[in-house]
Amino acid sequence: MNTAPEHVLPRDIEKRSFEIISAELGDTGFNADEESVLKRVIHTTADFDYAHNLCFSPGAVQKGLDALGRGIPIITDTKMAWSGINKAALAQLGAQALCFMGDADVAEAARLGGTTRSAACMDKAARTHPNAVLAIGNAPTALMRLHELVLSGQMNPALIIGVPVGFVNVVQSKELIMTLGVPYIVAKGRKGGSTVAAAVCNALVYLSLQKPASSINRILPGTKMELSAPRDGEI
Repeated sequence: MNTAPEHVLPRDIEKRSFEIISAELGDTGFNADEESVLKRVIHTTADFDYAHNLCFSPGAVQKGLDALGRGIPIITDTKMAWSGINKAALAQLGAQALCFMGDADVAEAARLGGTTRSAACMDKAARTHPNAVLAIGNAPTALMRLHELVLSGQMNPALIIGVPVGFVNVVQSKELIMTLGVPYIVAKGRKGGSTVAAAVCNALVYLSLQKPASSINRILPGTKMELSAPRDGEI
């Protein structure tokens, strides 16, 4: 084992990390956009198991890019996932990230309904942004409530990012989401987390900024601003 440290300039650390990931990952069987998402998740977790656990419904990445390009918001189940999303880059698409966990009406709804605040957040999402991109990295109760809302016709998400971590109902909630016929990116099994949810969101944002506007139905009403992808190290 080589224990001599590499000399890497601070601005090149992220670039070098992705070079290592690409070399160790090899052929994944994913298309280029899916692989970009996978690599961002591995970069965040240093866990190559996601090469086997991360699942994409057909066209899921493109549908996510189209949604963000139309300014559709990302709604997260935790402040941690929300905090990890690059809001400055997302704003270049005319979109925003939202989290309702700290809202007083959500806390009251959870108390009255005897449910979790994460599940109550999905009810608020259904009322305010029924076609949002949903990024769930912590609470399987959020995914299970989301499953109910989609089945009842109260939500039709542009994309569901289902990557909660843990033991109780985590696997089951992910499997439920994969039966809905709604676009999804899901980390099968017990692994996931808020950082993984944020990594998937950032991968979509960066991909969107790198692509021609015409390829992702990007719409920015009333503006001619030039969109640019973040440089290496801007995460």
